[in-house]
Amino acid sequence: MGGVSIWHWIVVGVIVMLLFGRGKVSELMGDVAKGIKSFKKGMAEDDEATPTATNVDPKVIDQTKADNAAAQAQAKAEHKA
Repeated sequence: MGGVSIWHWIVVGVIVMLLFGRGKVSELMGDVAKGIKSFKKGMAEDDEATPTATNVDPKVIDQTKADNAAAQAQAKAEHKA
C-alpha cells in the first residue's frame, strides 16, 4: 500500500500520452533541451566576460600603486602634524 510500482508509472505515462499526444511530449522535451543548452551557453559567456589581470595595462597598475603610496605618505604626514 502506498508504494509506487512500475505499473503506476506506465499508467501515468499512457495518460500523459493520451492527453498531450506523442508530438507534444516530443516538442516539450526538445524545448527543455534547448533551454538547458542556452543556459550552459549563457554561463560560458559569463565566464569569458569576466576581466582578468592579463587584460589590464601594467602601467595603470604601477600608477595606481604610486598614487596609493603617495596618499598613504600624505596621510602619515598629516597624522604626525
